Amino acid sequence: MIDATVLERHGVTPDEYHRIVGFLGREPNITELGIFSVMWSEHCSYKSSRVHLRTLPTEGPQVVQGPGENAGAVDIGNGLAAVFKIESHNHPSFIEPYQGAATGVGGIIRDIFTMGARPIGLLNSLRFGALDAPGTKRLLEGVVAGIAGYGNSIGIPTVGGEVAFDPCYAGNPLVNVFCIGIAKTSDIIKGVASGVGNPVYYVGAKTGRDGIHGATMASAEFDERSAEKRPAVQVGDPFMEKLLLEACLEVMQTDALIGIQDMGAAGLTCSTTEMGSRGGAGVEIDVSHVPQRETGMTPYEIMLSESQERMLLVVKKGCEAEVERIFEKWDLHAVRIGEVTADGMLRVKERGAVVAEIPNRALTDEAPVYRRPTERPASLETAQTLDLEALPIASAPDVATTNRVLLLILGSPSIASKRWIYRQYDHMVQTNTVVLPGMGAGVLRVKGTDAALAMSVDCNSRYCYLDPRLGAMHALAEAARNVACAGARPLGATNCLNFGNPEKPAIMWQFAQAVEGLGSACRALSIPITGGNVSLYNETDGKAIFPTPVVGVVGLLPHADRALGRRFVGPDDAIVLLGEGHGELGGSEYLATVHGIVKGTPPSLDLDKERALQTLIVGLADSRLVRSAHDCSDGGLAVALAECCFDARVGADVQIDGVRVSSRDTINDAGALFGESASRIVVSARASDVPAVLARATAAGVPARVIGNTGGGRLRIAIGGRTAVDLQVEEAERPWASAIADRFTQRVA
Repeated sequence: MIDATVLERHGVTPDEYHRIVGFLGREPNITELGIFSVMWSEHCSYKSSRVHLRTLPTEGPQVVQGPGENAGAVDIGNGLAAVFKIESHNHPSFIEPYQGAATGVGGIIRDIFTMGARPIGLLNSLRFGALDAPGTKRLLEGVVAGIAGYGNSIGIPTVGGEVAFDPCYAGNPLVNVFCIGIAKTSDIIKGVASGVGNPVYYVGAKTGRDGIHGATMASAEFDERSAEKRPAVQVGDPFMEKLLLEACLEVMQTDALIGIQDMGAAGLTCSTTEMGSRGGAGVEIDVSHVPQRETGMTPYEIMLSESQERMLLVVKKGCEAEVERIFEKWDLHAVRIGEVTADGMLRVKERGAVVAEIPNRALTDEAPVYRRPTERPASLETAQTLDLEALPIASAPDVATTNRVLLLILGSPSIASKRWIYRQYDHMVQTNTVVLPGMGAGVLRVKGTDAALAMSVDCNSRYCYLDPRLGAMHALAEAARNVACAGARPLGATNCLNFGNPEKPAIMWQFAQAVEGLGSACRALSIPITGGNVSLYNETDGKAIFPTPVVGVVGLLPHADRALGRRFVGPDDAIVLLGEGHGELGGSEYLATVHGIVKGTPPSLDLDKERALQTLIVGLADSRLVRSAHDCSDGGLAVALAECCFDARVGADVQIDGVRVSSRDTINDAGALFGESASRIVVSARASDVPAVLARATAAGVPARVIGNTGGGRLRIAIGGRTAVDLQVEEAERPWASAIADRFTQRVA
């Protein structure tokens, strides 16, 4: 019997150990225990989440590849598919911000080109503690530098994303990275091992000791000893990855390849077992043939290393010379380390001697699956109780006060411009970028066609904390709405579900509720989930992050030249509000920034109305009836209008209706200006096109009204005929533009 402390160090419970013994019919040796520990880790096996993930909709006429492969894919016409996925690198980025973020980017890129797709774009979704808190600047600067360093070097543009700040992420930042690529639908490659006797090849960088037990580390909470886990963070080389990308895509153009998989989490262990399991075959390798950059590495270390820029290939017998020639051309290792077998076993040898022998299915399909207990948090009822009357504010509305509140919200780091961040990313490389970062959803041209792809990643974690089910619905709806605002019809979604410790019933309740809400929204909007990632144990010293189910949505524009951005194009356009607001302040940026509270219930969400709105805006864009589009979300209508004015410095004169959310006029003004009611979009249109816009909205059943006009240098918003906001656009833009950059003029904390 292996010592209990050894099992604990490997994250294997006593019950799981007995299961291992049952599968093997004997006690495992240390190499076999290490293999089980990473493959049965939460990060690789999804043992706490799988029962819930099975309820998500994953099929549709546009789906070319759903969950279960390295990435998902949807049909975009012209014989092409968009291949995309999002994954997390949270724990490594906390320990080593630069390399953690950089290797996260490298890993998601490999997931895309492993499918036979050429990567064309990156997004990221980042969460940090309060920007003025100790350590946040260091983490933010390191993560952004890591994303930029890898993406810029390999030549893939980072065209958008989101960044938010909240104290709950201080000890556990989130680094979620998204990549999209283009492949011929007929040429998509899968990660499968088949054909007895076919050779198994190791290609790419040499194996070192970096990243050992990285998957296990990502399946546990952090504590005061987290810094000791630095050796579990991998080191990336984007220049090596560029060579690997080109070599793999060239091999895929031959008839030599059976299957291919990235050596990501769990490294060589994961790629051999998963490929064998998918193909119903066994894989036998000899680790003495694995290229190594360190001396004296044991089979345990070689199998569990997560060194970057490595791939596993199964090649047709007789095609070895062709594959070796292509990789030699790109100055890369291509070494035969084993072959496919018929017995369904993962067999690991060292110089011919067997050091591990495990049924593949025991490591994959037969991994533990837990239906963990769930319990609604007792504190939630208090959190959802919001007494607007009790807020410490003046009883009468005042223009100067409202101006100050708007400026305060615009200067909040979560709302403010992320230009300091995205200016470090090369967003024009490959020359496909249609909509620049910060102007709305990322939009990339599909070369050789008239089409473009729009993509957005979104999540309001305050909403998910207050109501995980409704919050996850909002995440999907907002990501899809942003894609629709660009003029694209949403086709598919990927998710990165970031939560705390699933062994706690309250956390598991949050997770189950969020997945249920995500599934409901996907079904209502006909947006299938094509794959994704689950990141659990995001907590430090027992304190969990807000539930953060980040959703990435991809959509198609038939005509790239009809893509829309957020900013007003010029003066003398009509401003039209699609949808209607109800002054909903629960979980709002207004409450968080102005009053320092996260309370209430998130805005209601009618998915039928949301679908009608998105269909309408896509049609308006395609008919060139609107010149800009921007959704109302964080910060409400006032923030959306201000952002439409920024960059181009085009003013706006707007009249909106009041709302009644309290007996206090100041709160009513806050509801009208900063309420975050869903399913609303601000568009601008030529005066001559307004009748057509309104007629189409009426036909679609979407409330629509002209609320003002563009022009001048001021942002004026009147509520019921009474001026509520009156600011120079330049004055309003100043705190928004500088809130993050100003914090980096001082020495990093």
